[in-house]
Amino acid sequence: MKHTTTAAVGLFFVAMIPIAIAVDTAPVSASPPNIVFILADDMGYGEVSAMNPDRCKVPTPAIDRLAAQGMLMTDAHSSSSVCTPTRYSILTGRYNWRTKLQRFVLYGYSPPLIDSNRLTVAGFLKEQGYNTAAIGKWHLGMDLPTTDGKAPGKGHSPKNIDWKGTIKNGPTSRGFDYFYGISASLDMPPFIYIENDRFVGQATATKKYQREGPAEPDFEAVDVLPVLKQKAVNYIKRQTTGRPYFAYIALNSPHTPILPSREWQGKSAVGRYGDFVMQTDDVVGAIVDAIDQSASAENTIVIFTTDNGCSKMAKIEQLKEAGHYVSGPLRGSKGDLWEGGHRVPFILRWPAKVAAGTRSDETIGQWDLMATCADLLQTELPPRTAEDSVSFLPALQGQPIQSTRRGIVHHAIDGHFAYRAGDWKLLLARGSGGLTAPREKNVSADAPQVQLYNLATDIGETNNLYRSEPDIVNRLLGLLESDVRRGRSSEGVDAKNDVESIQLWKSKN
Repeated sequence: MKHTTTAAVGLFFVAMIPIAIAVDTAPVSASPPNIVFILADDMGYGEVSAMNPDRCKVPTPAIDRLAAQGMLMTDAHSSSSVCTPTRYSILTGRYNWRTKLQRFVLYGYSPPLIDSNRLTVAGFLKEQGYNTAAIGKWHLGMDLPTTDGKAPGKGHSPKNIDWKGTIKNGPTSRGFDYFYGISASLDMPPFIYIENDRFVGQATATKKYQREGPAEPDFEAVDVLPVLKQKAVNYIKRQTTGRPYFAYIALNSPHTPILPSREWQGKSAVGRYGDFVMQTDDVVGAIVDAIDQSASAENTIVIFTTDNGCSKMAKIEQLKEAGHYVSGPLRGSKGDLWEGGHRVPFILRWPAKVAAGTRSDETIGQWDLMATCADLLQTELPPRTAEDSVSFLPALQGQPIQSTRRGIVHHAIDGHFAYRAGDWKLLLARGSGGLTAPREKNVSADAPQVQLYNLATDIGETNNLYRSEPDIVNRLLGLLESDVRRGRSSEGVDAKNDVESIQLWKSKN
């Protein structure tokens, strides 16, 4: 699919960026590239100043530099507009709603969402000879050790966690050689670092970062981003063996709690949230600097993206009053079906293969990472793996993406669905489908249950065309139903969803 860039979208990109061209289209399997995937948390489409120069009031020089050195992908999407589902799809190449997770997210004590027999992108790359590491926020569940052998107790402060025990079914059993980070979001207990399959210390204290729960006595939320920064830089500096590596670096920022370090407080013109975004940018810069100091910098793919749109906790309306538009020209934010919920920054730098200062308007999903990795390594994925993933390698080479995938599926915090095919987008929801007004509970029961937008002429999703285009509504609905029923949306044999029934219509009649 390709989305034609309109004048409204064109305002978002600096004039120096040309249409994508390739530096080198030769096969890459003879020299496998390193892959560094940096995922910011709750940072909107309009919060990279290279993408939103007129209405982004928070400087992001490191991310802008990455865009100038690589490719800016303007029509990239997370699979969901909230945390856990996006992360599941990135690592598996599969939509989260094919699992038991039909809405919302996991918590810090949740069991694993990724099945033990499911191949992840880390596991696949490990099979190809890569070193693999996950650093940062996991938020995909794990089996925490308990003193009684039972599941962790309910609530945010279960009494039966064995802080000296061994964690099972975490990142190191899902394809990663190394893990250092936290179990979920930083506002979710337990407040303690995990290294590989063990806790770092014991959570014998109690602290509150939005939610109250067990904490390691020396754990301070304000220190987490600097700690993850150093862990990521150190990991990259250790990669001197000649083996390729895959580093999945999932930052905790600028998600709540919004706690910029002392040296970053007051740096932006829009308050603490802007300060935290600037600190996030600095972390990206430090990671890229470490890569650039290595011998393999030319053949290292660096991807910067975010898990969903900006959270309302950032006080979006106040930011607008200061001239900072977190979603750019898009409607909605975190949790929503509208573009501001799931269209995300996506910047890719690969000096050996991708020309600097280029841009692609191809429609891609973050869950396309796995198929892209297989493509660049010229290796086929096993059957019933990455069922929704399509390679975007052609886009990096200045070519259209050729795929039998007919569209992409969007998913919101409460489980509402949307479907995108070409310029058309169908939403099965009365309002935002998420957290932005009007929310489902506040919309009149007489309001239509569907919304249809032509994104080529209405990127802000303000003109609902469902009445005038019933054939398009029915076509997109049929494609959505088919992709759900088949258990896959990419080319290959049909697969099975993990649940027998998936409810597409969440709006009440």
